[in-house]
Amino acid sequence: MSINWFISVDDHLIEPARLWEERLPAKFREAGPRIVREGSTEFWMYEDRQIVTTGLNAVAGKNREEFSPEPITYEDMRPGCYEPAARVADMNDGLVLASMLFPSFPRYCGQVFHEAKDKELALLGVQAWNDFILEEFAEAYPGRFIPMMIIPLWDPVAAAKEVERTAARGAKSIAFSENPTKLGLPSIHTDEWDPLFRACDETGLVVSMHVGSSSNLIRTSPDMPTLAFMAYSAAANQAGTLLDWLFSGNFTRFPKLKIALSEGSIGWIPYFLERAEQVIDKQRFWASRFDIDMNASHERGEEKGAAKFDLDTDIRRLFKDHVFGTFIEDQAGLRLLDIIGEDNVMLECDYPHSDSTWPNTSEMAEKWLGHLPKETQHKITIGNACRVYDFTPADPATIVR
Repeated sequence: MSINWFISVDDHLIEPARLWEERLPAKFREAGPRIVREGSTEFWMYEDRQIVTTGLNAVAGKNREEFSPEPITYEDMRPGCYEPAARVADMNDGLVLASMLFPSFPRYCGQVFHEAKDKELALLGVQAWNDFILEEFAEAYPGRFIPMMIIPLWDPVAAAKEVERTAARGAKSIAFSENPTKLGLPSIHTDEWDPLFRACDETGLVVSMHVGSSSNLIRTSPDMPTLAFMAYSAAANQAGTLLDWLFSGNFTRFPKLKIALSEGSIGWIPYFLERAEQVIDKQRFWASRFDIDMNASHERGEEKGAAKFDLDTDIRRLFKDHVFGTFIEDQAGLRLLDIIGEDNVMLECDYPHSDSTWPNTSEMAEKWLGHLPKETQHKITIGNACRVYDFTPADPATIVR
């Protein structure tokens, strides 16, 4: 099988300057997110904050020698970074059959709106982003975009309502934080998120958690070298997210809930599944009697009652049924595919970020996956994304390149 078209479950949108100016009610437009130009500098202005777009987030079409973290303007970007029609053209060039877009200005799960002072305006900002994705991407180009929504993180009940509103219009996923406590929000081990998780469980929307969506990538020290940090942080953050969810009890309480570990790679997964099994096996007897906070009270040995997690849980089965890993380039992970499971892995392109493989993803996937059975190749490149997100892609035969 020659790998041709594929689905990318992690790409990014640089929001066009017009988005909130066109979509917010008139009385809010001046206070809402807007682009301000001062000389050669361009930035988003929202409340009292100025937010630039870093060059590493919009490198599509550039040589690696041209990459730079310095702020850039729309004139410096390829139009596919921010305009729907141009994005579809770039997808066609790169054989991207369908794409799921994460936000940029609002950050990976809408943190900017969560941090805003005016929550009425913030909710309207969230809804404007969602409606833009639904109308100008998913509806305008059927079968080419898996609509992922952002939510009002500060209000789980309102978040559940937004899930229901957008699910009725075809949404397939929400962006959620890999660790909401780092955003000053309740952990997933409380019942605070029950309205949201119940809504996702009932509608089938996948909880997609992008690395960095906690606004707190793990560092070994404040002066950790930047390149070391970039090599380390994705797996470090997402390993914690995986274990948090597996031990949370949420998959028992919400049996149809699915999560995706976006841009987290997959090679680290087998070790942590094995380690989770070891911990349950060796520590289960005291853990059945005590719920210990290992950072604070293990010396006191306070008995707090049984944990929500069922110690007889089959961790690997739980993973297989509820958790899906994604990767850009991860040959080590593909060598461990028999342990991870070919049904739990999806490909991503990361357009237009500096880690992106666009426009060569298809050729690279052929190199990585060419030795695998045709059925396995299809699962990783297209089939799993369609199944997990309940998505029907466009027929490649109808796409004009």
